[in-house]
Amino acid sequence: MTNTDNRRVLWTFVVSGIAIFMVSLDNLVVFNALPTIRTELHTGLDGLQWIINSYTLTEAVLLLAGASLGDRFGRKRMFVAGLVVFTAASAACALSTSIEMLIAARAVQGLGAAIVIPLTLTVLIQAVPTAKRGAAIGMWSAVSGLAVGLGPVVGGAITNSASWEWIFWINVPIGAVLIPLAISALAESFGPDTRLDLVGNTLIAASLFGIVFGLIRGNDHGWTSAGVLGSLLAGALLLILFVVWINRTPEPMVPPVLFTSRGFCLTLLAGLGMAVGMFGAVFFLVQFLQTVQHYSALSAGVHTLAWTAMPTLTAPIAGVLIDRVGGKPLLIAGLALQAIGLGWLAAVTTADVSYAVLVPAFVISGAGMGLFFPPIARLALEYVAPQYEGVASGLSSAVRYFGTVLGIAVLGAIFATHGSYANRDSFTAGYLPALWWACAFLAASTVIALLLPRRPAPAAAAEVAAELETPDLPVIEKSTAH
Repeated sequence: MTNTDNRRVLWTFVVSGIAIFMVSLDNLVVFNALPTIRTELHTGLDGLQWIINSYTLTEAVLLLAGASLGDRFGRKRMFVAGLVVFTAASAACALSTSIEMLIAARAVQGLGAAIVIPLTLTVLIQAVPTAKRGAAIGMWSAVSGLAVGLGPVVGGAITNSASWEWIFWINVPIGAVLIPLAISALAESFGPDTRLDLVGNTLIAASLFGIVFGLIRGNDHGWTSAGVLGSLLAGALLLILFVVWINRTPEPMVPPVLFTSRGFCLTLLAGLGMAVGMFGAVFFLVQFLQTVQHYSALSAGVHTLAWTAMPTLTAPIAGVLIDRVGGKPLLIAGLALQAIGLGWLAAVTTADVSYAVLVPAFVISGAGMGLFFPPIARLALEYVAPQYEGVASGLSSAVRYFGTVLGIAVLGAIFATHGSYANRDSFTAGYLPALWWACAFLAASTVIALLLPRRPAPAAAAEVAAELETPDLPVIEKSTAH
């Protein structure tokens, strides 16, 4: 490679790395600010849930569309557009004076993130020589994981030293610098010029919104009320229509042939269960530390580092071992450790529990998270034909994003059934059953992982690819820069 090529690779990594760090940080950076936002914007549990869910749900349903838009209209062009949307929406979040304004701005922020996230990796891979792509992907994953780990600490520090608005304002100068840098540093590239499945995207977005909306409002309005029951039934009906649509349209957003792979389906279910249990539990954990144990936002973030920093230690170990032992054993170990950690946490937690008693559960859960992410990404690709790897990877990520939304909604309903924000004892009364249910979701995911087929050998993988070939479905090709 020439010096010019090396500089282009370096600047591409800088741009994509800062971008993935910024949008990944916003998944968890708001968690430690939730108690403050609840007080200042006069909201309750449903408002707090939507602050998270409006961002994550938008990411989940539009992630595949973001990648498709980049393929069709230019990855650099759409990457910059996504950054513009994300930065502007961050400013709107900071300027919000009501919970409704904040939720709406967070949804637009999620739209920008859904465009940026898949394209950060695509533009990086396009710039890196084939022989170094594995290392580049590893570094990209490490930056993303670091953002998740630092999210609660950064959010707590900003909320403590300034105000909750600054967790969003901080994105504005970063975006203002990153946008012109991306325009000058990135090379344009295109993918297959396939038709964007607008009907499919609309159906799945409306379906998931209806289901989540019903789950969040169930406790306050009654599970058999017309609004809640109608929302759940409408969501289920739209999901059925989505399945019918992707089986009939010539260019679906999700090729139905993927679901003929038992291994791929089980991988999706394991990832969904993990996200439901783990991120639903974290949503209440950071509030428990502040509402019940009276930690400041910063102190709560620092104390959760025993959990959130562990993946930075165990994920690289999993990356080294995955080629030797395969993804299945690591996935099982990661899920089992998370189930054990949450079970431990539920068993020892009281309103007056000391932090030292919680630390072992934090460490075990965090170690399990680090062992989970590398193999889940690998297994999502191993069970599908090579031409479907792109959409399989995107779908796997989208399902986990939706799992986060579903976990907050489901565990929120459990919390509201047994407790409230009235006082520390009432909060603990709702928090504990939510933790036990989170543990159950992780245990179920562990069982699902045990049912995964053995890792296909190269010859077997080729047979799988041949079996999945169908002339009527679009082929996802490796793109070249134009």
